Amino acid sequence: MKTIRLLVGMLTIVFSATMAMADITIGVNLSTTGPAASLGIPEKNALSFAPKTIAGQNVKFVVYDDASDTTNAVQNVKRLVSENQVDLILGPSTTPTSLAVIDVAAGAKTPMLAVASASAIVKPMDAKRKWIFKVTANDDIYATAMVDHMVKKGVKTVAVIAVDDPYGEANTKEYMTLAQKHGIKTLMVEKFKRTDTSATAQVLKIMGKKPDAVFIAAIGTPSAMPHLALVERGYKGKIYQSGAAANSEFLKVGGKAVEGAFMPASPVLVAEQLPKGYPTRDEALKFAKAYEGKFGPRSTFASHIWDAFRVLEVAIPKALKAGKPGTPQFREALRTAIENTKGIKGAGAVFNLSATDHSGVNQLGMSVIKIENGKWALEDHTKF
Repeated sequence: MKTIRLLVGMLTIVFSATMAMADITIGVNLSTTGPAASLGIPEKNALSFAPKTIAGQNVKFVVYDDASDTTNAVQNVKRLVSENQVDLILGPSTTPTSLAVIDVAAGAKTPMLAVASASAIVKPMDAKRKWIFKVTANDDIYATAMVDHMVKKGVKTVAVIAVDDPYGEANTKEYMTLAQKHGIKTLMVEKFKRTDTSATAQVLKIMGKKPDAVFIAAIGTPSAMPHLALVERGYKGKIYQSGAAANSEFLKVGGKAVEGAFMPASPVLVAEQLPKGYPTRDEALKFAKAYEGKFGPRSTFASHIWDAFRVLEVAIPKALKAGKPGTPQFREALRTAIENTKGIKGAGAVFNLSATDHSGVNQLGMSVIKIENGKWALEDHTKF
């Protein structure tokens, strides 16, 4: 009997130790191939900076590529929640893929921290989006910075050319709402597919209207195509790109043709040019040094992953007080902890989330940058 009690006691100790050391499993779904690869590749690179432990718990990652495809994204996330039983989903990279997986993540009651930008990922708040967060600014934050800059530059008329998907639609909508309030007339909205090889027809229509500026709303390197076409045909007005074009691959593809273009983007790209004391400057410089020392030119999209870890390093210790990793209690507690994150200074923004704001990024997380000599130059920033 004494031997049995001793064995039971030993088993209890082993079981308790195993439970205490349960891994935190983070499922990652990114677009590392396909049209959005210029976003997904640097995002995956940034996983190398992930903490190996948080609050004494090992952190394990399960990583999938959705090839920039919504069907693949849904299949991947289904696997993450059913087979891998992850505690949190990090990603997806794009607006279409993020919107496509909301039902899956919410149905599994697994918090998701997206790195795409569209407001529709987290708005309007409902029972499903209760589980969805993102570390990027909402569309209105981008649009506010851009339209304010247009006003300063005396822009009166604009033509829009947008990718024909939820990202293009969302950015066009937010821009038009603000433009109308500021008396800027939108002459036309042209659309193109991410897989198109030419935007000649759309550009010719735009040239005929002679707008003061053209706004191109597209993701990654495909956004260079209409830009190149405008320059080739002699357009002399201002060209604005959306924040999803802000990566080094866009600069390579666009070359000299994108010189002088403006875009609203995270101030992480121009961290050295920010005034001392700017709330995100120190963390942005820390990120830039780490990323550029290992992978080359910094990436806004990589910084989103970096910032996701900053949020999780604060939220996970709180969640561990309510449950063990791998349990519904832990996932619910993690969701609650993320929702109550306040004052976290990331590389790209200061995060203040709430039950009604699952992005938590204000105008301090946005700047207007200009392309000069093939590099990013700070054009405008939010006063602090």
